[in-house]
Amino acid sequence: MSAALLEVNDLKKHFTVRSGLLGAGSARVHAVDGVSFSIAKGETLALVGESGCGKSTVGRCILRLIDVTAGQVVLDGRRIDDLSAGALRPLRRRVQVVFQDPFSSLNPRLKVRDILAEPMRNFGLAKSRADLQARIERLVEMVRLPRDALARWPHEFSGGQRQRIGIARALATEPDLIVCDEAVSALDVSVKAQIVNLLQDIQRELGLALLFISHDLAVVEHMTHRVAVMYLGKIVELGPKRQIFAAPRHPYTEALLSAVPVPDPGASRQRVILKGDVPSPIDPPSGCRFHTRCPYAFDRCRTEEPKLTPTAGGHYAACHLPEGAVGLTSSPQ
Repeated sequence: MSAALLEVNDLKKHFTVRSGLLGAGSARVHAVDGVSFSIAKGETLALVGESGCGKSTVGRCILRLIDVTAGQVVLDGRRIDDLSAGALRPLRRRVQVVFQDPFSSLNPRLKVRDILAEPMRNFGLAKSRADLQARIERLVEMVRLPRDALARWPHEFSGGQRQRIGIARALATEPDLIVCDEAVSALDVSVKAQIVNLLQDIQRELGLALLFISHDLAVVEHMTHRVAVMYLGKIVELGPKRQIFAAPRHPYTEALLSAVPVPDPGASRQRVILKGDVPSPIDPPSGCRFHTRCPYAFDRCRTEEPKLTPTAGGHYAACHLPEGAVGLTSSPQ
């Protein structure tokens, strides 16, 4: 891995919502509440957690699809969260996205050729019509679609093929980073594996960095280098994939890993069942946000918020428990 391509420093995104009788009052949803991480060139960082934890909001803040409330987003040494639309425009080609739904993210009124040509025209990447055509043909070849796909409409393809088109469109601007927001969650298992393998092959060929947002830990284990685990707007654990899966340091990570299906149904394992519901992001708990559901919680957890502190080997955890106190049974390797 090389130097950091993307740095996210204490990122916060709060949404104001109406509350009270007839919406007379207002409240703030703490969707993302102090998230920090970095991604190196050529690296895949997986951002995982339950639905509603804020991981997709982090991706949208990085892409500047929504403005941040506080914190910094730094791309290759340059801060981009405070740039105007005009100043940001030439940098947009460096960070692209593959969305969850491969159908609604494609313009149904454009053929594949025009879908892929549009971003190149927007940024003036093609020198001529011949150059544009060669680039388009190269893209469909990279995502393993037949060349005759260029003359067809999005509705004529399967879900997996449409996601390949979405990946090709993301590659059209020659980006440095691609945000994959649940990019395989809507696909069948066999198709999902094909898309994951395709992303890995493209990453190796082009040296891309990936922010892979997902709740599917089996997929995450297969393709990522590092994992960041989010709970209720905060990162509670961050580290290399092998360390996270083999020896989690946070009880929430332990519970997530215990729910991953294992290849051998007869294998001995201990399932961690969390009690209660996820608290409201409008009024998050004091202290550790996970203490209301944590089987190990004690008095300090209820009053003092743990900081994301380093352990060994680049492994970070936000937990008051001493190292080694979280004892997960063997996870699938």
